[in-house]
Amino acid sequence: MRKLTVQLFAVTTLLFLTSCEEAKTTKAEPETKKTETALVETKVVKSILTAEEQAGMTPEEIVGRLKKGNENFVNNNLTQRDHSAQRRKAMIGQFPKAIVLSCVDSRVPVEDVFDLGIGDIFVARVAGNIENTDIVGSMEFATAVAGSKVVIVMGHTACGAVKSTIDKVDAKALGMNSLADLIKEIEPAVVDTKSTGERTSKNEKFTNTVINNNAMRTVENIREASPTMAKMEDEGKIMIVSAVYDMESGKVMFNKD
Repeated sequence: MRKLTVQLFAVTTLLFLTSCEEAKTTKAEPETKKTETALVETKVVKSILTAEEQAGMTPEEIVGRLKKGNENFVNNNLTQRDHSAQRRKAMIGQFPKAIVLSCVDSRVPVEDVFDLGIGDIFVARVAGNIENTDIVGSMEFATAVAGSKVVIVMGHTACGAVKSTIDKVDAKALGMNSLADLIKEIEPAVVDTKSTGERTSKNEKFTNTVINNNAMRTVENIREASPTMAKMEDEGKIMIVSAVYDMESGKVMFNKD
């Protein structure tokens, strides 16, 4: 009788241990899958844009990719990148797909706004995102020499340079002659913007319309200043467009210039 009791105890113990192991295995499987999924979702990009990839994209495709990158930015889903690896690979050469002319505003991180990394785009910055000889020359280098296929003039909401122009700030009286010259470059966009409300920076709708018109006007000025890029655009080799970055939402709204 005692022998039988011992045997029953042994069998019961074995069944219990087997059941525990099965339970552990069952629980472990979802954890493993979860870990594998996390690794896939956090894949780190180490490569940079190549000459072949740059040559293989159309201007329209590039704009589409930039819009998708902006969606990632808005949704707080930026691509994970190994900047050390990208930096080393970029030493071989650069083949950016676009050049962006942005305002100097520190709240507009251009590469992040389009979810881009090292070697993806050229960035030129000047208050009020206006063109000048140096900026246009840089754009000619980016497109005609380095192969970029899209030129973007990107204004942004709440632009201080535009607001100062609208409110007729006398920068020269404050001893800032160069800023006064810059404001003069923005003035035509203010003059050309119609409004039924007050023409001050307190009128947000009016201000945003001026910001948009200023970006579009800069595009036209670039075409006039650079016969080379104007010809490339006519031939479909490049695209010159304007856009406005919404400071609150993070979304970039492209215009059809």
